[in-house]
Amino acid sequence: MAERARVTPIAPPKKTGLEKILDTVERVGNKVPHPAVIFVLLIVAVIILSHLLYMAGFSATYETINPDTHQVEQVTTKAQSLLTGDGIRFMYADLIRNFMSFTAIGVIIVAMLGVGVAETSGLIKALIRKLVHVAPPAALTYILVFVGIVSSIAADAGYLVLIPLAAAAFLSVGRNPLVGLAASFAGVSAVFSVNILIKPLDGILTGITNDAIHLMNPNLSVSLTANFWFSVASVLMLTVVCGLITDKVMEPRLGPYKPPKEVAEEEGPEAAPANESRGLKWAAWGLLGILAIFALLTIPRGAPLRNPETGGLIGDSPFMNGLIVFIALVFLVAGAAYGFGAKTMKGSADVIKAMEKAVIGLGGLIFLLFFISQFIALFTYTNLATISAVRVGDWLETLGLGPIALLVGFVLVVTVLNLFITGIIPKWAIFAPVFVPLLMRLGVQPGAVLAAYRVGDSPTNAITPMMAYFPLIVGFAAKYQKGAGVGTVVAMMLPYVIIVQVVWMVLLVVWQLLGLPWGF
Repeated sequence: MAERARVTPIAPPKKTGLEKILDTVERVGNKVPHPAVIFVLLIVAVIILSHLLYMAGFSATYETINPDTHQVEQVTTKAQSLLTGDGIRFMYADLIRNFMSFTAIGVIIVAMLGVGVAETSGLIKALIRKLVHVAPPAALTYILVFVGIVSSIAADAGYLVLIPLAAAAFLSVGRNPLVGLAASFAGVSAVFSVNILIKPLDGILTGITNDAIHLMNPNLSVSLTANFWFSVASVLMLTVVCGLITDKVMEPRLGPYKPPKEVAEEEGPEAAPANESRGLKWAAWGLLGILAIFALLTIPRGAPLRNPETGGLIGDSPFMNGLIVFIALVFLVAGAAYGFGAKTMKGSADVIKAMEKAVIGLGGLIFLLFFISQFIALFTYTNLATISAVRVGDWLETLGLGPIALLVGFVLVVTVLNLFITGIIPKWAIFAPVFVPLLMRLGVQPGAVLAAYRVGDSPTNAITPMMAYFPLIVGFAAKYQKGAGVGTVVAMMLPYVIIVQVVWMVLLVVWQLLGLPWGF
C-alpha cells in the first residue's frame, strides 16, 4: 500500500505591527456600547461638566466676526449650566426642535428618495459596470478617491452617493467593498476642505478671512481664489497618497471578500444587455430633461434660483443652498427612466416602492441621529467648545513661536478640536480674528493661514463620531461585514487620517518655505 503523502499546512501570513494595532483598535472599538448608549453617556457627562464649569465661572473674552454683518465684535462667552432653570427648560422644551433642526436628517432622507430609485431600478449597478469597463483596473482606486475629493462641490452628496457606489464598484470587480468604501470616504471626508473647483464654502471662508485681515490692514483683502494653487496641488497629491494607502495598506489588511447571500440579493436586478442599453438611453434622456428644466431656472438673468439681490448663481443662491434637491431629482428621474427602459420597473408603483424601501432602510440611522442631535445641541448650549477653543488659541499665541512653528501648532490645534467641533465655518469664525492678524504680524500671508486651517480641519472628519454622516458610514460597512461597528470604521480610516495629516502638513511647510503663491 502506497504511503500517504504528508501534507504540511500553510501557515497564515504573519501580521505586521501596523495590522496588529489596527486590529486592536477595531476589536476595542466594536466592544464599546451601541453608539446611542455612548451619546446618552456623553449627554450625562456634558450636563454634569457644564454645571461644574458654570459654578467655577469658566469664560473667555475674544473678538469674533459676525458672518451676517461682517463686523468684528468683542464677545464674552460664559459656560452655561444645563442644570439651571434655563438649562432644564432648554433640554425639555427644545428637544423636538433640536432634532428637527439637525440638517443632516433632512439631507439624508431627501437624497435617498432619489438614490433609492436609481439603486432599485439597477441604474447604479449599470453605471458601475460601465465605469469598471472603461477605467483601467489599476486606476479605479485613484479615480474614486479623486471623484470623492471633487464631490465636495456638491456639499454632502459624496457621503450619500459616492461612498456606497464605490463599495459596489469594488465588489463588482471582485475586490473587497470595504476597501472601496474606505478609499472614497477618505476622499470625501479627510480632504473635504480643498477642491480643484471653487465651491460655495470658499466664499464664506474668504469673507471671514477678509474681515480678520481688516483688523490689521483695512485696505488688504484676499480673493475667492486665495488658496487655489495650494488646493489644486493638495487634491492631486492627496489623491495619490490616499490611493497608495488603499492599495498598499488597506487592501492587504482587509484581504479578499466573499459576498454573503444577502449582499448578492441587494445588488438589484440585472437587465438583459439589450434592455440595459435601452435603459441607459432612457436615463440619458431623463437626465437631459431635468438639466434643461434647471437650466431655465438658473441660467437666464433674474432666474428664480439665482440670488434675488445679487443675481449670482455660485455661492449664496437658492440653487446652491438647495443643491441636494437637484441631486435627488437627477437620481430620481434618471433612475425611473432607466427602470422603465430596462423593464426593471413597470410603473409608478414600483418607483414609490423603491422610495419607501430607501426610507425604511434609514430607520436605525434616524434613531441614532436623534441622540447625536441632542448631544450636539446641548454641547453647543453650554459654550464649552467655544471657550476651550479660544483659550487654546490664546495659549498658543503666548508661546512666542516663529511663523512656521506657529502655523504647525495652529494646524494641530484645529486637528484636535475638529474631533469635537466638526463645523468648518464656526471654528474659522473663532480662529480667524486671532490667528490671521497674529501671523500677519510675523510676515505670513493671510492665504497661508487659511490654507493651514484647511489642512487642520479635514483629516479627522473620517474618525470622529461627531461628524453627522459617520453613523451612515458605519451602516454602509455593516452591510458588507456582519458585526461591523464604530471600531471597524475607525480602524479602516486611521491610516488615512495619520498619513494624510502628516503629508499635508509637510506640503504646507514646504509651500511656505519656498514662498510659492497660495492662489491668485
